[in-house]
Amino acid sequence: MLDLMRAVWLKEFGEPSVLVAGEAPEPEAGPGQVLVDVAYANITFVETQFRASGFGPFAGEPPVIPGNGVGGVVASAGAGVSPELIGRRVVGSLGGTGGYAERAVVAADVLVEVPDGVELEAAVALLADGRTALSLLRAADVRSGERVLVEAAAGGVGSLLVQLARTAGAVVIAAAGGPRKAGLARDLGADVAVDYLAPDWTAEVGTVDVVFDGVGGPIALAAFDRLGPGGRMLSYGLASGAWASISPESAAERDVSLVRPRPTPEESRALTAAALAEAETGRLRPVIGQRFPLERAADAHSAIEARATVGKTLLSVSAPRPGGR
Repeated sequence: MLDLMRAVWLKEFGEPSVLVAGEAPEPEAGPGQVLVDVAYANITFVETQFRASGFGPFAGEPPVIPGNGVGGVVASAGAGVSPELIGRRVVGSLGGTGGYAERAVVAADVLVEVPDGVELEAAVALLADGRTALSLLRAADVRSGERVLVEAAAGGVGSLLVQLARTAGAVVIAAAGGPRKAGLARDLGADVAVDYLAPDWTAEVGTVDVVFDGVGGPIALAAFDRLGPGGRMLSYGLASGAWASISPESAAERDVSLVRPRPTPEESRALTAAALAEAETGRLRPVIGQRFPLERAADAHSAIEARATVGKTLLSVSAPRPGGR
């Protein structure tokens, strides 16, 4: 008889209600894999797009257990994996499926151990967003004294970019949707915080050297217009639903660079480890704005799509088992 676990199934593409809590057979770790008792599952905006239409970098057809990132304690190790990993606290990515569940199988070569001084929920919040933010900051080559505009500054990646750019010595202009979110960005260290829902929001921005674009659409186009000569624009998200129509030719005419970092899997793992190290020192603090129980994954997706969230959204799956370290 198969052991069963709690999980959330994507029954078909569509509205958040297609995410249905139920049971699933407990997976087993194969060669080069570990089985993780999941404490928290990461949710990203692209997962809501995958649920809605199958759009995005993930592969899989319903019925499937969605979820790309998890954190927890290693319960067992497959062939070729050191048994010393058992009991360790880890985070890892799954390739887009299997994360919304009590247990998940993760390839050992993508695991990142969580430092003792970092809580598991913070580590999961940094799994995708931390590596993205660090990759963007390094690719932009932000220098002290430069003026940096961060869109969606109260989101998971944006809130980290505000902190990282500030630490790099930049003057940080945060743009967020609504006074509450703008206030959060200011609390995180932004020198200026503006509400990009206001029609004249760019009036307070001035000329900038770098734009971190997590919104796309008209917001990104307005931000692009604020770049001075030698400026760099890095687009990493499309909260508006569409990328901005900015061509390399139009950028070149204004002496502006469109920068698109594409880290390798090995580099991504190193970036996650670097983000966790920054968190252990206290220099990087993920904002976890909301936590939902596993069974309420549909509510979590609804909140993200309604722009009702700040910072990171996590699914709380189960408490780590005793002995995890």
